[in-house]
Amino acid sequence: MIAALRLGESRVLVLRGAAGIGKSALLAHAEVRANGFRMLRAAGVESEMELAFAGLHQLCAPLFDRLPSLPPPQRAALETVFRLREGAPPDNFLVGLAVLGLFADASAKEPLLCLVDDAQWLDRASAQVIGFVARRLLAESVALILATRRTGPELIGLPELEVAGLAEPDAHTLLNAVTLTRLDRHISDRIVAETGGNPLALVELTRGLTATQMAGGLGLTDAGTLPGRIEDSFLHRIQELPAASRRLLLIAAAEPVGDPGLVRRAADRLDVPFPAAADDTDGLLSLAERVTFRHPLVRSAVYRAAEPHDRRAAHLALAEVTDRPDAADRRAWHLAAAAAGPDEEVAAELERSAAQAQARGGMAAAAAFLRRAVVLTADPRRRTDRLLAAAEACLPAGDVDEVRRLLKVLGEQQLDELAAGRVMALRGQVAFASGHGHEATELLLASAQRLAAADDQLARDVLMPAWGVATSVAQPESLRAVSFAARALPAPADPRPIDLLLDGLTLLVTDGRAVAAPALREAAKILLDISVDDVVKWGWVAAGVAGAVWDDDAMRDMYARHVRLIREAGVLTDLPYHLATLCLITSWSGDFPAAAALIAEADTVSQAIGSPMPPYPQLRLLSLQGREAEAAEIIGTTITNSLAAGFGLGLIAANWAAAVLYNGLARYPEALRAIRANGDLFDANLSAWVLPELVEAAVRAGESEVALDALARLVEETQPFGTPFARGIEARTRALVAEGADADDLYRQAIEKLGRTNLRPELARAHLVYGEWLRRERRRADAREHLRTAYDLFVAIGMEGFAERARRELIATGETVRRRTAAAAADVELTAQERQIAQLVRSGLTNPEVGARLFLSPRTVEWHLRKVFGKLGVTSRRQLRDALPRTISGDAVGLIGPQG
Repeated sequence: MIAALRLGESRVLVLRGAAGIGKSALLAHAEVRANGFRMLRAAGVESEMELAFAGLHQLCAPLFDRLPSLPPPQRAALETVFRLREGAPPDNFLVGLAVLGLFADASAKEPLLCLVDDAQWLDRASAQVIGFVARRLLAESVALILATRRTGPELIGLPELEVAGLAEPDAHTLLNAVTLTRLDRHISDRIVAETGGNPLALVELTRGLTATQMAGGLGLTDAGTLPGRIEDSFLHRIQELPAASRRLLLIAAAEPVGDPGLVRRAADRLDVPFPAAADDTDGLLSLAERVTFRHPLVRSAVYRAAEPHDRRAAHLALAEVTDRPDAADRRAWHLAAAAAGPDEEVAAELERSAAQAQARGGMAAAAAFLRRAVVLTADPRRRTDRLLAAAEACLPAGDVDEVRRLLKVLGEQQLDELAAGRVMALRGQVAFASGHGHEATELLLASAQRLAAADDQLARDVLMPAWGVATSVAQPESLRAVSFAARALPAPADPRPIDLLLDGLTLLVTDGRAVAAPALREAAKILLDISVDDVVKWGWVAAGVAGAVWDDDAMRDMYARHVRLIREAGVLTDLPYHLATLCLITSWSGDFPAAAALIAEADTVSQAIGSPMPPYPQLRLLSLQGREAEAAEIIGTTITNSLAAGFGLGLIAANWAAAVLYNGLARYPEALRAIRANGDLFDANLSAWVLPELVEAAVRAGESEVALDALARLVEETQPFGTPFARGIEARTRALVAEGADADDLYRQAIEKLGRTNLRPELARAHLVYGEWLRRERRRADAREHLRTAYDLFVAIGMEGFAERARRELIATGETVRRRTAAAAADVELTAQERQIAQLVRSGLTNPEVGARLFLSPRTVEWHLRKVFGKLGVTSRRQLRDALPRTISGDAVGLIGPQG
């Protein structure tokens, strides 16, 4: 690792092994070998596990002078979590990207070696960020070595070295070196076997035993675990120390930061003579630049063996001397540990610390503070409030099991209507997070009905996600129940954007699109300017409104704005969904390279945050491209998974994709079967968008009654809206069932209207069906004109299935047509990531901006870019523009705007 680092490469290694096995010794060895490197060190502390970003703060504190070099959003994220500024809670993954940038900058002139000991005791937020960074190191000249007893979920999958015990001969050599008498071979064999060659155990377990005990194997008969036996060994040494030294050890064990000044001031509070006590710890404690124990098991042995009143005294002393403004959470934690029973003042301070932790993005820490506050709360009502707040904090922290436990406790309390409604809302969110869509809808609906009596605004806030969940289930009865519940609430005196949205969506279900049209149009207009907070909370539901009013321009503007706001806010957990919606309109616009770039970015983010997205964007793109083999496999998987999870939205999306695919391939009965598989599933947008496919498939399959019925339903959907999108789709679909001059006029209307949209695939399809109709009418010259236009458009866009359908129609008119495909040879040799980087660079983004998009450091982007230049035979970014195939209507980045 050290050699590779000197060559400018990055390396990561997790050292896993039992306590005392030698992991810390290996870290020290690496530090000695890394002459000329910059060092960063951190160590997990068991008592600090609930303090968000505490471990990361240790690691990054020496680099704070480099924070100004980071892009503003990344700098703000780190300064917020390290309490260097006030701000909204940043996404942990944005924090990870910032740390990656910080490490890359610090390693620009000299290699950087990061050593983390006792990683099993890192706070969860720090472990997540460090794991995130470790997976993205490549060309930064950074090495990260983590020592841990067990591999937590944040570190799984990283390169790992299991540190085992000494080989038997070496174990015997060490044992003989630390014993004063020659041991019987049977006794030494037993000791070596029981310790597993653990060097610390071999040294410590024999310390303090008499020659008789060693020779006879007495004193080694404790049946406890090895760490416990090592702790006992340390404990024997501790018990032999003077009282003042033991108290100093306890103060140091209770103080998680390792600040010698803090330990000294706390010792003064407890009348511990500091110099004398510090000098007489038998080498178990070191007080230099930082307070460190000989081994982490010394700390745990000291703390666990202390009497409760002594522990409380140590924590109280530490609380009294912890007076820095940025350490208020540690002060509160010490006060809580010092409390012998319920204490409202301390509980209130913990509650304030929870709010501060939440503002820094430490949701797990916020939940921990609130859970501790519950224990210290005597008043039943306050205790219930804090229990509920703790449960609500655990949910975004991802601790669903803890939410369930707290909900069980809450179920045993006497709750008023407001608290009962909030509890039920939590149960609904847990159900949805667990994949139980139907149950989630019922619980959220019941919650809103209970909340309505106490707080109708809060009830509407619950009904908004309930409507979204019901949509994902896609069951009409669920949507109707939620919608009628919303209609029953009194109209707000000063409606918020969320109120206007909910009103429009509920009218859509209860009264139909014609009645809902004015409210939906008003909501679509206002929703183009909602705040980033609203986008985060319910933007995933708002995204459907522009589609519901058949406004492709509004869809494009709204989806692009949501992506930009979410990216700027650093809410990366929500970014894949918003990228997926932007991909929908991008694919529909015929900009397939841009859509593919958005899909790749969404996949990158999803992998980074460990939350896979449904493949709806891929389905849309592949179906339009006519790539049957790939599309059919994903369609089948999506249908299977959606049926198992009860998510009707997935079925609608999969069958819509199948209908488009098979209509493009001129296999109309298969397209018809796919649409019929949806049954009575309902979605405000997809259900309407499926209807044109149903009419076309039914007409071509000779199912005229089915076609007429679907057309009537489509007209109900489009008539309330006069957009070119709505009018163009309606005219094209009407023409399919019309005859003579009426059909001719409708086809021309469709081409004119769709020509005013950005929906190039729909325009090309209008030319195609018109050309097909003209050929059947024996107007071959006119047919060739429209079929050629359709064919050229399909080829340019990359719609291979529809292009082949148009080519066959042209041949039927007597024209010779050579099969063509969209030019894409220029980037065939590039990997998916290289293609992403090349597209983003061609769009004008800098290396740091590309890195921010793809969770890479600028140096890694540059490394990939050099490979791209070599493969494409170019030497500059300007040449890259001509070396890659151009998009049809703009680059993926152009839709969003550069953002670091």
